Amino acid sequence: MQEQEFKKLLDKYLNGSISNQELEILEKFKQELKLAHLELHFNDEAHKNAIKESLWTSINTQTRSKRRKSIFWKVSAAAAVFIGLMAIGYFYLQNNTSNTNLIIPENAITLQLENGDVKVINENGQVEVLDTNGNVVGKQDGKSLKYSDSASKTELAYNTLTVPRGKTFQLQLSDGTVTHLNAGSSIQYPVQFIPGSDRLVLITGEAYLNVAKDPEHPFIVNTNGLNVRVLGTQFNVSAYPEDETTEVVLVEGAVSLYTEEEEYGSEKNVYLKPGFKGSFDKAKNNIDTSEVITSLYTSWINGKLVFRNMTFSNIMKKLERHYDVTIINNNSDLTHEEFNANFGNEPIEDVLMELKANYGIEYQFLNDKIIIQ
Repeated sequence: MQEQEFKKLLDKYLNGSISNQELEILEKFKQELKLAHLELHFNDEAHKNAIKESLWTSINTQTRSKRRKSIFWKVSAAAAVFIGLMAIGYFYLQNNTSNTNLIIPENAITLQLENGDVKVINENGQVEVLDTNGNVVGKQDGKSLKYSDSASKTELAYNTLTVPRGKTFQLQLSDGTVTHLNAGSSIQYPVQFIPGSDRLVLITGEAYLNVAKDPEHPFIVNTNGLNVRVLGTQFNVSAYPEDETTEVVLVEGAVSLYTEEEEYGSEKNVYLKPGFKGSFDKAKNNIDTSEVITSLYTSWINGKLVFRNMTFSNIMKKLERHYDVTIINNNSDLTHEEFNANFGNEPIEDVLMELKANYGIEYQFLNDKIIIQ
């Protein structure tokens, strides 16, 4: 139940105009509340249950009463208790990240701290990130999280930022490197880089990086068995676990690609120049290069989807991540067929209609899934 709906029903309940049907809805919300909200906020089970039952017993008692004056007074008290409990719950969740009972929504951006605690990142929020000693190491402002170079760390400590399907997020590391994370991606990175050590981060999914120059500390991205080594450059890396290849597209500077089995500087290292793509075949364990139009691979940063000679199978994967939808392809003839298409910020319905208009692709919505026919 949405907050506005609850308030409307509560107002009706307080003035005695609530219908039997609306009362059943309020009763259903009572059950949902017991399971989905208050249970998250108290570690003491007896205390938790006592408060919940006290609140709803008070409301239920008034349901059976025919005296409106009594109803108004007692239910108002119950409402006050309810508001107080919600405030306590909000305070608890904001200040106790170690709560093991915290239920994280599937579509939430999360930040796992160095001690294993997990924070839910609200895209409209402003939150300070603390280390284990209580020092402020980073600050969130909306869809951006920035870490400071406070030089307080002597040992590497890692945080992990995870972005679900349907969302993107920007992260600035302590050295000034800016990373744009695409939908369905994550990055593990040091809270602070340590002098004398390489700047190593681990990425799953897709990210665009503008690496801060530091000749004394090479920047290394490890992803799906591939290492990307840079000193200062801009490049895009796409390394989703379900994809057969990991792709690195160089926009500016220079990078060296080598597998985890190899060492940097060996003759097997592959060097990219701007405007080139390196493709690492995970099954064959080899890297191929080709010249590309880099903007086709970086357009997602601005919320655009550009497909050039891309198989229908890969297009469907990108649409699933971008829109957080499930697409089932029942037309096997389309799987390996290649298409060209450009999309902006239009909803998935418009994308599907355009594919149908241009390529005759039939589809239907069924049980929250998109079925390609």
